Amino acid sequence: MTGWFAPGRLEVLGKHTDYAGGRSLLAAVDRGVRVEARDANVGVTAQSDAFPEPIHLLPGVEPDLPDGHWGHYLQTVVDRLTSNFGPLPPTHLDITSDLPLASGMSSSSALLVASALTLADRGGFLTSDAWQANIHEDAHLAGYLACVENGMSFGSLAGHRGVGTFGGSEDHTAMLCCRPGELSVFSFCPVRRERQVVLPDDLRFVVAVSGVLAEKTGSARERYNRASRACVEIVRTWNTETGRADVTIADAVASAHDASERLRALVATSDDLSTRLHQFLVESNHVIPEAADALAAGHLDRFGDLVDASMHLATTHLGNQVGETVDLARLARELGASAASAFGAGFGGSVWALVSASDADAFAEHWLRAYRAAHPEVGANASTLVTRPGGPAQPL
Repeated sequence: MTGWFAPGRLEVLGKHTDYAGGRSLLAAVDRGVRVEARDANVGVTAQSDAFPEPIHLLPGVEPDLPDGHWGHYLQTVVDRLTSNFGPLPPTHLDITSDLPLASGMSSSSALLVASALTLADRGGFLTSDAWQANIHEDAHLAGYLACVENGMSFGSLAGHRGVGTFGGSEDHTAMLCCRPGELSVFSFCPVRRERQVVLPDDLRFVVAVSGVLAEKTGSARERYNRASRACVEIVRTWNTETGRADVTIADAVASAHDASERLRALVATSDDLSTRLHQFLVESNHVIPEAADALAAGHLDRFGDLVDASMHLATTHLGNQVGETVDLARLARELGASAASAFGAGFGGSVWALVSASDADAFAEHWLRAYRAAHPEVGANASTLVTRPGGPAQPL
């Protein structure tokens, strides 16, 4: 049997920072997506436990599927692998998952990672010259699979149409590079591991799924992409003014000791760009390094204050929160969580809370009850789970 497991992830901190070259504080989780392969007659067929109707895919042939269907992620994988490495053997994929769908735990990227690795393994691509020339370590693999999703080229592996979101490699990095029992600080473009922070055994993450779907489709996808395009415009403005050719905001900031202040001045006349830049600079350059220091030192009060600052910026400057996720974070803190924050693309999804292991189950119950009382309509679809940092993707 050929198959791979890819975990979901927690973005502890790092709201829309990765594609701008910034930092994220990440963990894989102890649940995810399993993809198992067997022989088929033609093309790639797939069946999911959540959506049992089978789908049939051929390279370069647009599937007759509704917008937002999970099969579009799989079609993206089929097209990109075929383009970069050659024909795939006829394959049927059986897909199972214990991740909540559209929750912000990146079930869609986990599907892409697990299916891409399964098909690449089955096709013999992992030992091909093209693979070996471009992908030398897990960080490279995370970068390549992010490019599969966003459609960009990676090294000599030419780009192909992605899934329609202009995102970075945070999700894929967490799924391929994070370690059990630890949180990892990464910076991006390219992926660089900066430090590890052990999460004490007596702490747990409780995740509350808001019931507001965090789908990267339709209007939510447009709002997600708007945050990404603002970063592109900030860098374009900087390069025009300075004559440089920086790719990300982080590149621009690193170019001179006063670059941050010059960037702020350049975009000061645009509320959209100035608020986006401020959120990025504070989140990436101050909140995340200081939060990692506080957690490593066991200063949970300080850690909680920094996470609160991140959540405030997400609401007031990034603008990717909804009332339900704001209330979930507030309720968690009122119930005694050391820290709490929404995570992922935003516009719905989930909130994590850091609590003691002995209280985690009771906390989850009380948190869900309080949220359902405040938001009875969507609260009916809300749920909670308790998790710790898990290991990376692995073959079955």
